[in-house]
Amino acid sequence: MKILIHFLKLVWRISPGYVLLLIFGGFLTCGQLLLNVVMPKFLIEELMGSRRPGTLLLLGLVVVLGNVGIAFLNHTVKCVMKEKRSFVVPSMNKIMAEKIMNLEYSCLEDPYYLDLKERAMFAIRNQDAVAQVVTCSSELFSGFLTLAGLVAVIATLGPVLPAVLGVSITLMLLIYASYGKYQRFFTGEIIPLNRKYGYYFQLGFEKEYQKDIRLYQMQNMLHNRVMEEAEAGNRLYIKIARRGGLCLGAMRWVNEAVTAVCYGYVGLRTLSESFGARISIGSLTMYVSAAMNFSSSVVEFGMKVVQTWQCLSFLEPYMEFMGLEEETADRGKEPFTGEIEEISFCHVSFTYPKGQQKVLDDVSFRINRGEKISIVGLNGAGKSTLVKLLCRMYRVDSGEILINGKNIQDYDYKSYMEKIAAVFQDFRLFDFTIGENISCQQEDADRERMNRLVDEVGLKEKTDSLKQGLDTRFGKEYEEDGIEMSGGEGQKVAIARALYKEGSLVILDEPASALDPVAEAEIYEKFNRLVEDKTAVYISHRMSSSVFCDRILILDGGRVADYDTHENLMKKTDNLYYKLFMSQAENYQMET
Repeated sequence: MKILIHFLKLVWRISPGYVLLLIFGGFLTCGQLLLNVVMPKFLIEELMGSRRPGTLLLLGLVVVLGNVGIAFLNHTVKCVMKEKRSFVVPSMNKIMAEKIMNLEYSCLEDPYYLDLKERAMFAIRNQDAVAQVVTCSSELFSGFLTLAGLVAVIATLGPVLPAVLGVSITLMLLIYASYGKYQRFFTGEIIPLNRKYGYYFQLGFEKEYQKDIRLYQMQNMLHNRVMEEAEAGNRLYIKIARRGGLCLGAMRWVNEAVTAVCYGYVGLRTLSESFGARISIGSLTMYVSAAMNFSSSVVEFGMKVVQTWQCLSFLEPYMEFMGLEEETADRGKEPFTGEIEEISFCHVSFTYPKGQQKVLDDVSFRINRGEKISIVGLNGAGKSTLVKLLCRMYRVDSGEILINGKNIQDYDYKSYMEKIAAVFQDFRLFDFTIGENISCQQEDADRERMNRLVDEVGLKEKTDSLKQGLDTRFGKEYEEDGIEMSGGEGQKVAIARALYKEGSLVILDEPASALDPVAEAEIYEKFNRLVEDKTAVYISHRMSSSVFCDRILILDGGRVADYDTHENLMKKTDNLYYKLFMSQAENYQMET
């Protein structure tokens, strides 16, 4: 129930009109049913009594016009709700996307939160849980009002029938609760199976895997994995179907027994005064109609309860994910104005969440405006971690990072990030146009600047050969005219994107590690010329970026081993930098 209330609050935030229509529609459905249950009583009594033409005409008009009017309003409400639902469901997806973008970055690298995100997205994409809960909420509300109205009508006959109906409702709720408990168990079991099934099934369509699948004849292995998960899922579905059949059968028996008791009691009250005052034929039709409608409504309501429970169990990961704390809640407020004059790491230590060992330990160094700094170290030395801290993807455990003398966490996040441009090792090009990938803007992009940058990074010949130039889209999945770029060409687009931003600090975090040493050296040298007087930080396993840098920061085991110029470091023949440089120099000589 808590999840449903939280969900409806979220729907109210998106579209208050939808929730109001849901309530109004519930009253209309209930009103129409009660109209057709109660009004025939007065018509029959008038026909068997005074038979006044005016009264009969009035009662007939109330029934006919009431049904027509309510039906018209009901149809209108459903049409409007359908239209609003088509807005509510995408809005829920949009809110989740915004949530992901505003989460603490550490959550995006935590296996628990990644799994939670996958389960939340599975509920939305595969189970259509949002749309189903929205629909079920409407039907549940109208069903509840209908049952309440019918019980109110039946209660006018005395306490016997309400007591019988109360017992029947209790029994049905117990049956539903048993089925709902099993349904939750089923949901917990089926989601991991469906995720595995979806993964193995999708592998057969993913272009990136086709070469390996065909070269190593993995078709049978993939087929077997898909069938294993499918069979496991089918076994679970058979179990839930059997349990559902038993529960439905039990509900039918209870329902039929209650219906028989209601009919018998109303019949006895019509024929004798043994159980109370006799009732008229008109009252007989009203109570029989109420009992029949209650019988069918309670079963339908119960099924909707089960369906809603099922959808809410699918939706539970979504609601948990939406409740995660966002990094925006604790961001600085001071606008960042001017340029980056100085960057200082002051005794910074950091351990990744759930990690056991410090990745950075008491790191201190300073970068002045316009300096070109190379960060060198072995794998796991903390080079990329240092950049993540500078980009405010994580918070330091101790110490502080200062820019222009102030802690970076004190700056307004948006204005701070405007000062930093980076090309990461795992950079991504989106299925947008080349121009949109460079400018990161759909409109108001500076075409002249983009053309200049494309020329400067060495992509002009490539873009000139394309029919649509900068408006050519990446990837062929959505457009036949889309293009695929080589690794080197992709690097150049990413570099153009970083330069287009015009941040005062530019970072290259091993974006060319997949290229050969000569190609990587060319990219770093070209990038170094293009950044001009900006502050630049280069990270690389290779030493190609170190020679032309002002200073080199050596990280070893998360600590600063040295911080000096290339010339001075090469004089220290016993240090890590000298050994790495000479080792790579020997390898390059052997390759040439």
